[in-house]
Amino acid sequence: MSEERLVEIETKIAFQEQTIKDLNDVLCEQQQEIERLGSICDALVKRVKELSEFTPGTDAPANEKPPHY
Repeated sequence: MSEERLVEIETKIAFQEQTIKDLNDVLCEQQQEIERLGSICDALVKRVKELSEFTPGTDAPANEKPPHY
C-alpha cells in the first residue's frame, strides 16, 4: 500500500470518528430533553387529574350527571 493511500484511509477514519462522536453528543442531548419533557407531561397529567376531581365547595363534581337524567 502506498503512503498516500494510508493517509487517505486514516483521514477518512478520523472524520468518521468525529462524526460518530458528534452524533452521540446530539443523541445524548435529545435523550435528556425527552426525559425532561416526560417529567413535564407527568406533572401535567397529575395536575389535570387533581383539578378534575370533586373538591368541596364547588357546585358539582365534574363526573356527576346533570339533574334531568
